Amino acid sequence: MSKNCTFFYFFMLLFVCKNLYAQTNVSQLALTGKGDMALVGDEVELQPQVYKAFKAMQSAALKDGIAIQIISGYRSFERQQQIWNRKYAKYVSLGLEPQEAIKKIIEYSTIPGTSRHHWGTEIDIIDGNMKVEKSYLIEKNYSEGGAYLKLKKWMDLHSERFGFYIVYTNNPERKGFKYEPWHFSYKDLSDKLLEEFLRLDLQTELKNKSIHGSEYFSAEFLEKYLNENILDINPNLK
Repeated sequence: MSKNCTFFYFFMLLFVCKNLYAQTNVSQLALTGKGDMALVGDEVELQPQVYKAFKAMQSAALKDGIAIQIISGYRSFERQQQIWNRKYAKYVSLGLEPQEAIKKIIEYSTIPGTSRHHWGTEIDIIDGNMKVEKSYLIEKNYSEGGAYLKLKKWMDLHSERFGFYIVYTNNPERKGFKYEPWHFSYKDLSDKLLEEFLRLDLQTELKNKSIHGSEYFSAEFLEKYLNENILDINPNLK
């Protein structure tokens, strides 16, 4: 074998190994939404592999008269912090004690730094062909008589074929976040990222004064939050 061929194969081996490493070893910054994540897209950003799979799924659904539209994809730490702090201020202003406000928020929203949306693998979807006047992401829109029922039924049948799995299932035995028929995860990448995320020191990561109410994140609370909100998900995503 010539030296040129040897060099070429060595270069290709390094290229493949580098990309495999990039998929399975992600920085703490990327895992917590603070940067360092390769993303594509304009208004909605996703990891390239996720974006490609979504576009294929979107094209297939369009043939059945469904216009899958992402209304939330990648979400930075700063954006999640804005959502969290706004809700915390709202509930406290309504008279809830801080612990009760936190409990109310984590029915649907994650603590900044712990959102799966930080990974560029998650999508919240609606049917762009259907008009909804007020809130898009509420359960009744995806139930019998709801505007997005056709979308839900299509996703039930086809989403896993494109690599997307519902995260928070309608299982009465499941704890943590409530049922979200709009939230899907790209399993091939998110499974690996969850493994990486679980290696983080969550208590140290969340000692952040910019997160309202963080002084109430005791070790006991965070252990419960990890087991119920982070880990009690669709078993096919573990």
